[in-house]
Amino acid sequence: MDKHPKYYPIMADVTDATCVVVGGGPIGWRKIAGLLDCGARVVVVSPDGVPALEAAERDGKLVWHRRRFRPGDLAGAALAFAATNDEGANAAVREEARREGVLLNAAYGADQGDFLVPSVVRRGRLVLAVATGGASPKLARRIAREWERTYGPEYEAYTEMLDRLRSRALSSEADAERKLLALGELLETDALERLRAGASPAEVEADCMKLLQSKLQNT
Repeated sequence: MDKHPKYYPIMADVTDATCVVVGGGPIGWRKIAGLLDCGARVVVVSPDGVPALEAAERDGKLVWHRRRFRPGDLAGAALAFAATNDEGANAAVREEARREGVLLNAAYGADQGDFLVPSVVRRGRLVLAVATGGASPKLARRIAREWERTYGPEYEAYTEMLDRLRSRALSSEADAERKLLALGELLETDALERLRAGASPAEVEADCMKLLQSKLQNT
């Protein structure tokens, strides 16, 4: 039997969710920055922190308790992150997380936590994530960098366009099978290549909308 856990990949909405990060160093800040970007309510517990953390507190983006972790710090948390270089502090966070039923990410040992934070490439609503189960975070970051070159900024406009076209298709009176076929055919057009070449997103979308409408019409 494989001794390593088989992680279940999931995209979680943490908007307004309280997330506690214990540790204010470079690794802790990466967790904090990612959570803030996703709209989480971030609480940091750490006696000190990197300059970016100082700036985020000044701007009112998070709550920072400038001290060591204490029992009760995870009260009300949806997620917890142990990101200190103090084994004792990380162990205390882990014990409370398990006692309180709070899912934990352990930055200094994947096997000490409940979930991993993958390397991520974002292109608007398109999110590409990769992880190695803790075997090699550097490999995950390398793959993410390769994806950044493959999936350029045109994917942001492309994804938003597809969302609007999908909404139009779903609101039509065509039957379900016709809708699925029409949406599938949109992916076979040259829309993405045109966006990559610098074409106007509005023009590309207008052409795709005409195609969609023709496919949705009963024949």
